[in-house]
Amino acid sequence: MKIAVASEGSIVSQHFGHCEGFATYSVENGEATNKQFVPNPGHKPGYLPVFLREQNVDVIIAGGMGEAAKDLFVENGIEVFVGVDGQSDTAAQQYAKGLLKSTGTICTEHNH
Repeated sequence: MKIAVASEGSIVSQHFGHCEGFATYSVENGEATNKQFVPNPGHKPGYLPVFLREQNVDVIIAGGMGEAAKDLFVENGIEVFVGVDGQSDTAAQQYAKGLLKSTGTICTEHNH
């Protein structure tokens, strides 16, 4: 399994589409390993869910995202965790251990 955390430096980005990039991790035996950083190729409507699917991502973690983006991730077979903040590495480890909670809160404005 591969997860991606929308990140600004080492912090979970509060809007996945405008993030600096994605910290990606493999999840094995309850641990997030093999961290890599994939720069954001640009915010174009509908593109990032396809881009991350091409990177073999199974889960996206972000502070927030819009409903259309969430729906596109689901259509691409990618599970969405939103409402997450703090360190990207911590979020990834919490997910790997089954401890990460998604608020399910969807952004309705672009005032992030």
